[in-house]
Amino acid sequence: MRSKRLLLLATALISYFPGFHGASEITVGLQKPARQLLKAADHKYEVQEAITLYANKVGPYANPSESYQYFTLPFCTPKGGKQYKLEGLGEVLEGDRLVNTPYELEFRVDKSNKALCSLEMSKKDLRKLRRAIMRDYYFQMYYDDLPIWGFIGKSAEMAGPEAGSAQGSKAHMAYLLFSHYHFDIAYNGDRVIDVNVSADPEKMVDISSKVERQVVDFTYSVRWIETSQPFERRMSKYSRYSFLPQHLEIHWFSIVNSCVTVLLLTGFLATILLRVVKNDFVRFMRDEESADDQEETGWKYLHGDVFRPPRHLALFCACTGTGAQVFAMAMSIFALALVGLFYPYNRGSLLTACVVLYALTAGIAGYTSLTLYRMLGGSNWVRCVLMTGGLFCGPLLLTFMFLNTVAIGYRSTAALPFGTICIIVVLWALVTLPLTIIGAIAGKNSKMEFEPPCRTTKFPREVPAVPWYRTAVPQMLIAGFLPFSAIYIELYYIFASIWGYKVYLVWPIILIVFVLLLIVTAFINIALTYFQLAVEDHRWWWRSLLCGASTGGFVYAYCFYFFSARSDMHGLMQTSFFFGYMGVSCWAFSLMLGAVGFRASLTFVRIIYRTIKIE
Repeated sequence: MRSKRLLLLATALISYFPGFHGASEITVGLQKPARQLLKAADHKYEVQEAITLYANKVGPYANPSESYQYFTLPFCTPKGGKQYKLEGLGEVLEGDRLVNTPYELEFRVDKSNKALCSLEMSKKDLRKLRRAIMRDYYFQMYYDDLPIWGFIGKSAEMAGPEAGSAQGSKAHMAYLLFSHYHFDIAYNGDRVIDVNVSADPEKMVDISSKVERQVVDFTYSVRWIETSQPFERRMSKYSRYSFLPQHLEIHWFSIVNSCVTVLLLTGFLATILLRVVKNDFVRFMRDEESADDQEETGWKYLHGDVFRPPRHLALFCACTGTGAQVFAMAMSIFALALVGLFYPYNRGSLLTACVVLYALTAGIAGYTSLTLYRMLGGSNWVRCVLMTGGLFCGPLLLTFMFLNTVAIGYRSTAALPFGTICIIVVLWALVTLPLTIIGAIAGKNSKMEFEPPCRTTKFPREVPAVPWYRTAVPQMLIAGFLPFSAIYIELYYIFASIWGYKVYLVWPIILIVFVLLLIVTAFINIALTYFQLAVEDHRWWWRSLLCGASTGGFVYAYCFYFFSARSDMHGLMQTSFFFGYMGVSCWAFSLMLGAVGFRASLTFVRIIYRTIKIE
């Protein structure tokens, strides 16, 4: 219980970064102080106590990123005026804009056919609603922090002539607006446990006619149902929202099958590689005993060049440092997830954690990159720091500028307000950049030495010609395909959760797949590095980094398949958001796996050249 309270307090501190809309009508500030957040885990109400029903956003069901404020459509407005709920950084990043509604849902008070309002809609309002129904607009609301969804209407092909048209015309498309919603709310004692909303199919209004004015009467009803489900388990429903138990069992079976297959393949290749390396050791020892002046062949021949620093050293070190930072951030997110921070619909918690953890781990990038840069003889450390700081932030900034401009053009809630942008810039300037510089200074002044087991010669040896299948591109394809095959099954569930409405938070499965991905990436890079050295090609530094990073290219290629074959997303905004942010995510993914591949190859090269005797 104490650890849970500490966790909630940490979340409150994270959510202290506010987002606001400047001159806009929305004012988004501090989400909840620590004390209020601790109380938010235990809502208790008295009978007839008013509980506000908040509307979040509306948008086409097929395009999750294309969301709009609830009152952009002509709905009933509250009598006392619209009041927007205070939101944290992560909620603003997700496009949440919670506003109060005129629904009066007092605790344990049943209502039947309660009048909400009567709206006289203009021709423009009716056109908006018809377009929204045609695009399958849904709405999202929150009642006692429990999310609910519903559609605003439906379209159907109706027989007979359209109202106002000539007789004898063919069937037409009718647009039916839901004018009555029914709320089923479950309670246990003095707490709200569950809430569902449904539309009454008997009370739909046909708005197909292109008239100048049309009056629509909106009503609602409420039924309270007692349940024995404890308050602590009220969020468990959303964990099972899109995956039935039998589907979860099939999912586990698929993951286990994938793990066994990949591990068997990895073990098989490891056995072969160990045997080959052992034979090399035996041959080298035999050659040393038989003839000291015998010409060296194979990877031992490269002992004077294998630890020669790579070209474009600053960029190489920046890639490894940024990859180490992304890896540290990923492990921190897994740690927070496993202790239960990212429970279903903890609004914005994951995005907030990503932003804050990226800022806090910036020192790792600076320290890792500058330590390696100094050990390999680099002198222009300012250039290395600038590359480290901009290697991921640069592409992210350019992508964000374009996508935010598109969202502003659509007037979508996905467009970040000016105040939130200022907060992120201040967070980068006051936390990320200073930590990067501090880490870089610590790495530059560290006493660690590279200490290669072999002395590097003054001039590099000429690299012999190799078959085409041992060049960089084929090796990158091989190195990317095998790790991708280990995570292929899981990608659909992750994508469906991020770019859809499926709730998938089985973090142990994701962690298992992530560890498996790291193992396969490390091993395949070791194997390919050995094969490269065996043909007397000492340029393994960049090759190991690129081979590890190539998995990100396969994931991005999968994005095209998911977009076209596994989703119904369409339109400029949704397409831009999907491929833009997935491109940035895959870039971070590539940097992380590139750093893993390089570190694994470096460890392997050190071991084999330390084992043999070099004169």
